[in-house]
Amino acid sequence: MRDKLVIWRKFAAERSYTALWSTFMKWTILGSIVGLLAGSASAVFLESLDYVTSARLSQPWLLYLLPLGGALVSYLYMKVGESSSRGNNLILEQIQEGKETIPLRMAPLVLFGTLITHLFGGSAGREGTAVQMGGSLADAFGRWIKISPLDRKILLMCGISAGFGSIFGTPLAGTLFGLEVATLGIISQQALLPCFVASFIGDLVTTKLWGVQHIHYAVSEYPALNLPVLLKVVLASVLFGLTSLLFSETIHFLKKSLAAIIHSPVLRSAAGGLIVIALVYIVGSRDYLGLGIPLISSSFEEGVSTFAFLWKLIFTTLTLGTGFQGGEVTPLFAIGATLGDTLAGILHLYGPFLASLGFIAVFCGAANTPIACFLMGIELFGSQGAVYMFIACLVSYLCSGHSGIYTSQQIGISKSQLITYPAGTSLATAKLRRAEAKANNKNGI
Repeated sequence: MRDKLVIWRKFAAERSYTALWSTFMKWTILGSIVGLLAGSASAVFLESLDYVTSARLSQPWLLYLLPLGGALVSYLYMKVGESSSRGNNLILEQIQEGKETIPLRMAPLVLFGTLITHLFGGSAGREGTAVQMGGSLADAFGRWIKISPLDRKILLMCGISAGFGSIFGTPLAGTLFGLEVATLGIISQQALLPCFVASFIGDLVTTKLWGVQHIHYAVSEYPALNLPVLLKVVLASVLFGLTSLLFSETIHFLKKSLAAIIHSPVLRSAAGGLIVIALVYIVGSRDYLGLGIPLISSSFEEGVSTFAFLWKLIFTTLTLGTGFQGGEVTPLFAIGATLGDTLAGILHLYGPFLASLGFIAVFCGAANTPIACFLMGIELFGSQGAVYMFIACLVSYLCSGHSGIYTSQQIGISKSQLITYPAGTSLATAKLRRAEAKANNKNGI
């Protein structure tokens, strides 16, 4: 009897390892293919983005075509975009529910739309474009090989990770971003290997195969770990989180209110272009157009003006709130870095140090991805300030509340035990519930 039991255990163990190795090989291959597709798309996008940005800087008159460019892109989305207009939220919804197809046309549409935004001077980012391209290519690949519904969700997460990791040159952050972004407080370890492979290969393809280089910023010193510095970092991080909240809520407010005033998406984008042009003349500077990379560089070098973070926030929320295509993340980097530089003078801290914390913390609060942002900080700035980075991300994550730039994010675990939401509640639904509760309290119900 004992011999038979030993034989059975050996057989079960062999079958178990066979299953594990088959899963390992399966997702190594599938993740690598998604990484190859997304990394190549990111390389094309980054090279094209450099080209249109150089064109805009050398030809200042292109700014006056911003209303026309916005109207053209909105018209294309209205005519042929279908569900593509929901952008990143569509991909998140498919990871959560999986009821719709992500159209392959999303990739060229968002690529074209984002390049038009940057060519004519809109203030927008690039992560949304990379994530949408990665997600749509991953979904198309999944349909071609006829994967199961569960595998499709994992493949979509791979597309997000590959797009994010390859566009910023941060494969570890890309891995966790794909795992964290769909649902607050829950990480799918089942997708850990696939997302890492996709993000790692995506970054390699972009940098090694296509030779695209990423920008890195230096922080030469970090303060000693002591109570006064910790308190200052916590205070700054609270402000970073509140700035994230302000950014997210301003975009949502503008989208909703302007849609009620100007029903046509085409006219709405044209009006947004005119407003941005007017702002350029009001401020007297073009520093707040485009990605905002010169602002980030200045935050780590000679410093920026006191309210640079606020102007960049206004320019970006108006651009994206009126229907222009592009991501939010790089402008959030710029907002965070410039705010950190401003606070450094007030709190008597080293400017580049606090700029680096703002860089990751403002994005963290807006995207609700604390671990991904912490890892991004280590990948970009080194591990010397890891404790400060972790504190900044945690505090900002909590202080931004149940809000964010991706309204389809679901609340898996509430940020506070005192606030509960039913399973499957999205950030958009949570906001409606809060508004209803506030109205009921006001009316005495």
